[in-house]
Amino acid sequence: MVQELTMGEVRIPVLLTNIVDQINASTGLLPATDTVRTYTGHAVVDTGAVCSVLPQHVADILGAQVLGQRRAQYADGRSEVVNVVGPLQFEINGRTTLEEALVLGNEVLIGQTVLEKMDWLVDCTNTNRKLVGNPAHQDEQIFMVR
Repeated sequence: MVQELTMGEVRIPVLLTNIVDQINASTGLLPATDTVRTYTGHAVVDTGAVCSVLPQHVADILGAQVLGQRRAQYADGRSEVVNVVGPLQFEINGRTTLEEALVLGNEVLIGQTVLEKMDWLVDCTNTNRKLVGNPAHQDEQIFMVR
């Protein structure tokens, strides 16, 4: 997968999967005529955001279940109560993790928790704005437990 660069942003390809569909398909609860709902697109890596974010139309495509609501605070200080959906599987460059997401905005944002769980670092040098595996782990996804 190729990573796109735009105006100082790190944009990456992402595959999102409705994990409930995936579990139901594997246990036979999802009829063979139905499919596991997925979304493939590009996301902005946002190291300033703790949680990941999906716009409403992506949550709808995934059939993501609303798990509750949380107060989201924007960089400009505004805040609002938004839906939280999940569980979702995030796949980025061959690495996966399960996560919930806030529903707001108009594009997919990848926040700190997904980056940490996938063991990705953001390389923001002049021309290398991309995700790189944590060099301390020799390009292997490691979960830190303390």
